[in-house]
Amino acid sequence: MKSQTLLAIASLSALPAFAHDGHGLFGSHWHATDALGFVAVAGLIALAVWLSKK
Repeated sequence: MKSQTLLAIASLSALPAFAHDGHGLFGSHWHATDALGFVAVAGLIALAVWLSKK
């Protein structure tokens, strides 16, 4: 019971957190880490294409 209460408090403590606008490649500004997801997806697609040719 104690661990469930702590888990609920930890989960709910992040509710008021909001990121500023503009994240992503097409926002008002972006950080290098914002593009990391796009790079990972492109890498996975390239890997899938390369593995499918064998």
